[in-house]
Amino acid sequence: MQKIYDNAAAALDGILKDGMLIAAGGFGLCGIPENLIAAIRDSGVKELTVASNNAGVDDFGLGVLLQTKQIKKMISSYVGENAEFMRQYLSGELELEFNPQGTLAERMRAGGAGIPGFYTRTGVGTVIAEGKEHKEFDGETYILERGLVADLSIVKAWKADDTGNLVFRKTARNFNPAAATCGRICVAEVEEIVPRGALDPDCIHLPGIYVHRLIQGAHEKRIEQRTTRAA
Repeated sequence: MQKIYDNAAAALDGILKDGMLIAAGGFGLCGIPENLIAAIRDSGVKELTVASNNAGVDDFGLGVLLQTKQIKKMISSYVGENAEFMRQYLSGELELEFNPQGTLAERMRAGGAGIPGFYTRTGVGTVIAEGKEHKEFDGETYILERGLVADLSIVKAWKADDTGNLVFRKTARNFNPAAATCGRICVAEVEEIVPRGALDPDCIHLPGIYVHRLIQGAHEKRIEQRTTRAA
């Protein structure tokens, strides 16, 4: 099965549709699938629900889809650093489902593992628990969270071979493996594609069986918050 495509638009061809649920890897501006996000913007698809830790910044990452009003709902942990995200949410233009960060990661992992739901203590006694099933285990109260299965996963990795085996670089791994597994279709973008057999099997972070389509692209490595001190 040929997995390598010439560009992001080609890799997403025939997949995108209005109203779909997309799981996106990345944390802030680290390890984000920027080329695939740009292609989604250019496609004009709308009414999207996007599950991601946050939504980039105003002019980069998932923030570009907020600018064009293509996202209807975010499933996220953090809304800081993105003024348009906050503005749309506070004005009622954008639906937002808050998830504690670990809960969101586990929802993605569970969805990819075929686990429909799990119990967690995180969020008990807060607005996060409203409307969710509560159950006691060993004298402690837990809430039921559902596994998350997306129509499409978009992720960013460092290296891949032609079968889709992925290697992530340092903290850019973040949400990417979990996001990749929970999509019915996973499209990955990487900095380098190497020949089959070139990757050390012990260093592969995500097996190629989870990756359906693959592109190589140039990436802009921004620093989200630059902190300096006087010389």
